[in-house]
Amino acid sequence: MGLNKIKTTFLLIPVLIVAATGCKVSYSFSGASIDYTKLKTVSIQYFQNRASLVQPTLSQDITDALIDKCKSQTKLKLVNSDGDVSFEGYITDYKTVPFTATSSTSQTASNRFTISVKVKFVNIANSDYSYEQTFTRYKDYPSGQDFSSIEGEYSKEIIGELIDDIFNKAFANW
Repeated sequence: MGLNKIKTTFLLIPVLIVAATGCKVSYSFSGASIDYTKLKTVSIQYFQNRASLVQPTLSQDITDALIDKCKSQTKLKLVNSDGDVSFEGYITDYKTVPFTATSSTSQTASNRFTISVKVKFVNIANSDYSYEQTFTRYKDYPSGQDFSSIEGEYSKEIIGELIDDIFNKAFANW
């Protein structure tokens, strides 16, 4: 009876391997889980800047960063419109404001630089993964520091964080 159990186990192993490899979901080191049997294309519309303070290259920087992320982290083909998954949205906020005050004086100790982006993501294969959400990231800097001296570096860092958030919300479904 023990021998039959061993034979059954060895016969069951190939069946389990075939069943496991027959799965159509692809996983990558980027954390993205995409069903490439249902999703072949991605479209990314230009992110307009609707913030009260307009930084001239911000719209293009965010749009390009999202395109680059999708190209480098997925096998989806970029199309101009009507992708199997699509991103669209706009910049809602780009600002720097006083953040904290010292306890002994009313002077500001630091400022906060913030960028916010509203995103609509549509997944035609599984609408449960579609979303509409505002993403916000910020960096604090000393109040005595000139904003123009850190704006470019901090903007690049914040855009990278925002793109990671947007991408992960769309494709890291676990």
